[in-house]
Amino acid sequence: MAYTVTKLITDSYYLSGRLSKGLQTITGAQLNTGLSLLNSVLAVKSVNERLIPYFSKYEFTAEPDTEVYFIPHLILAETLTFNYQNVRYSMEPMGRREYQGSSRVNNITSLMFDYNVERCKGGANLSMYFLPDSNYPLTLWGKFSLNSVVLNQDLEATLDEYYIELLRYALAEYICHDNNIAFQPQNKEKLEEYEQAFLDVSAPDLSLVKMSGLGGKQPSLWGQANLGRGWTV
Repeated sequence: MAYTVTKLITDSYYLSGRLSKGLQTITGAQLNTGLSLLNSVLAVKSVNERLIPYFSKYEFTAEPDTEVYFIPHLILAETLTFNYQNVRYSMEPMGRREYQGSSRVNNITSLMFDYNVERCKGGANLSMYFLPDSNYPLTLWGKFSLNSVVLNQDLEATLDEYYIELLRYALAEYICHDNNIAFQPQNKEKLEEYEQAFLDVSAPDLSLVKMSGLGGKQPSLWGQANLGRGWTV
């Protein structure tokens, strides 16, 4: 049996104490308010990528001489690879200061080596260097913000039961705040317990990666653009 957005809103109203279960039914106005509040909850959850429980694959194509790519709804990039002939190559992430503030020769086209991700409205801008000299298939694994929902949408089609339960408590708290009533301490404690537990669901991979070679990561110097096309074995 589907667990719809309408049922989640109704259950959250009962949990909040705004409605008495078995005695009151939810009105159309309350459903619309609950839907707006639920979409606010989903948007706020996307601020902290650790509260997003799933990693997803995003595939796109690098275009010649193009540095910046907009990735819709992206909030965390874990890995980025590209395919050249029959080989998959990994790219190295760089922080804002290192990527945007370091010295480099501009407008070199070759195989890509480094990338930087900056969140922006609606997603993130992904920048890469060297600039691609051709079209290359790229694969990004990361976390993406949760989509807004509509009434009667089946939440179980996209979310696990445990995450729907988290949303039930989170929405109940929003309903209490919206109506200037207190969220019961035991419910507040349960919500915090759920959120703490979900911080480690699909957590980022913090394992160390050892680079082969004689000195760690190869620097993306301009001389590498033609000697090895940015890559060395």
